[in-house]
Amino acid sequence: MIYALNIPMKPLVSRTKKMAVIMFLITASLSIQSFSQEEPANPEEVEEPLIESLKKRKVPEPKDLHLFIQDKGKAIELGKALFWDMQVGSDGYTSCATCHFHAGADSRSKNQLSPGLAGGDEDFFAQGSNYMLAKSDFPLDRGSDEGPDKGNNDVVSSQGVFLEYFDGLDLQNREIRNPQPDNIFNVNGVNTRRVEPRNTPTVINAVFNLRNFWDGRAQDRFNGVNPHGRRDKNAYVWKAYSADNLEKVSIDLNNASLASQAVGPPLSHFEMSAKGRTFPEIGRKLLHCRPLAKQQVHKEDSVLGAYSRLPYNGITYPTYSDLIKMAFLPEWWQGEGTNCDVITGEPRADALLFTQMEANFSLYFGLAIQLYEATLVSDRTPFDKYVEGKTNALTDQQVEGMNLFFGDAKCGNCHGGAEFTKATVKHAKKERLERMIMGDGQEAVYDNGFYNIGVRPTEEDLGVGGRDPFGLPLSEARLAQEKGSNKFRRIIGSRPNIDVDPQERVAADGAFKTSGLRNIALTAPYFHNGSARTLREVVRFYNRGGNFPETNIDNLDPDITRLNLDKSEIDALVAFLAALTDPRVKKRKAPFDHPQLFIPNGHHGDHLNVSDDGSGKATESFKELPATGKKGGIPFKNFLQ
Repeated sequence: MIYALNIPMKPLVSRTKKMAVIMFLITASLSIQSFSQEEPANPEEVEEPLIESLKKRKVPEPKDLHLFIQDKGKAIELGKALFWDMQVGSDGYTSCATCHFHAGADSRSKNQLSPGLAGGDEDFFAQGSNYMLAKSDFPLDRGSDEGPDKGNNDVVSSQGVFLEYFDGLDLQNREIRNPQPDNIFNVNGVNTRRVEPRNTPTVINAVFNLRNFWDGRAQDRFNGVNPHGRRDKNAYVWKAYSADNLEKVSIDLNNASLASQAVGPPLSHFEMSAKGRTFPEIGRKLLHCRPLAKQQVHKEDSVLGAYSRLPYNGITYPTYSDLIKMAFLPEWWQGEGTNCDVITGEPRADALLFTQMEANFSLYFGLAIQLYEATLVSDRTPFDKYVEGKTNALTDQQVEGMNLFFGDAKCGNCHGGAEFTKATVKHAKKERLERMIMGDGQEAVYDNGFYNIGVRPTEEDLGVGGRDPFGLPLSEARLAQEKGSNKFRRIIGSRPNIDVDPQERVAADGAFKTSGLRNIALTAPYFHNGSARTLREVVRFYNRGGNFPETNIDNLDPDITRLNLDKSEIDALVAFLAALTDPRVKKRKAPFDHPQLFIPNGHHGDHLNVSDDGSGKATESFKELPATGKKGGIPFKNFLQ
């Protein structure tokens, strides 16, 4: 076994000095097949292997999962079906997978532009809706700290749904949708699909993240209803002690950020939903539907293959309710109904009567998708094989890149650990909050794993520096500062690892969750705004010290400085990043195989003219992603290739 030791950084110690020590140990350890851990140079300094396989990481799971799930295998089947099912979207086409179909991310290039909505800008910088991106468009912005012109603030993201209002369900439980004029996403007054204000990150390995979404708003505690965890004091689900004995209860599942994340997009009028739809109404719509009724499932699908109906669509389970009954314990679905307002939970004579299964649909949706996504772990990369002892798994150039990554290039300071990110459950157990000398040389407290790297000016998107719907800071450092340790514990579920003084500086604005780098060669475009097309563009960004270091200096990560790497070193870093690709992901082999999917892919015409389908919406184009089984299919190509 090959070992490399990590020397923990003491408060306010320079990261550069730390990495010099680490690189000495890495160099020494990679030159031999084993390294004695019986007599470390300084036992108090030894912490954990810095370079190790992801196979060493235990997949996080909620402690009290057994109180909800009676058959984990069936819950995974339910989760995979829900994740890929186009019936979930209001339009009957948009699934979770629609924005996560390509190595867990999105590789579409037409109608993928959004203006700088996070900063309040509703005007496109250059092109507009339905624009077809080209290689020459990237990088979107080269950076400028001089003068008022800050360049291109558009975002390359993912198209979701048209702007529509939800007007209820008809007698066949079909959605009644009322299209609305969209003042932002249109071509000559004809509505196009809306595009999210941030780029789509991959769901592969996301189970290791402490919090999800770029701004961390998907909490690691799942309340069964929405992404906000304990922050929402009024979130509840229904528990049945018998068919006619129901009560509303609050739940609090730890290690469940993926469940918190999963229940966000289905109600978003950007991503999947007509505006105003609720989860009980999604439940009413889907519970009597055949899972994946509009899509084919491969007979060798690693999860659903035994239930394939090829050459027909869907799986053999007649309805979603059948799967839920097998996956979840009866107390979460056996009740007949509630005469309560589904929002407040208060009894009302005129309330729309929902069954318990309809009312609890967000609970099933979140937990089942978390359990499915927890199987999407890519731990068979050339890098993993190398650190497991197969020394020829990496080329000499890739080894050089690895040494740079954990050394002079300073990438490992933020993209550390087997997950290649410090925004993880494992890392947070030690340092959820941290004090550090920032880019301006002054001390601040920040959320570990969230960094401002100067991609765009801070004020354009506050990231984790923003606030939740209840007015609380998304930043846990700022939350600890404003609310104190006791209230922090009640909101987050644990005490802060450090106390934050009310007068102390917090660095949160413009900071975003550090993305994991596994399969990074397949998940372009890059950064929270999708502004880079290639890994070489990403490395050059860091080599020049970011785009807006001076503009963002108050919140800038201290490692965003000029690296002065030469061309061969840049080539080596790019080569190493390519070694983080799991071939199963690229070839769509189990567990990364999937059902058929029809993906909205812009509209007929271009950004200057589109055709109206007769309802004020642009005529659509779709592309098919054929179903694959456990043996995989045609390998993915990268963005704009």
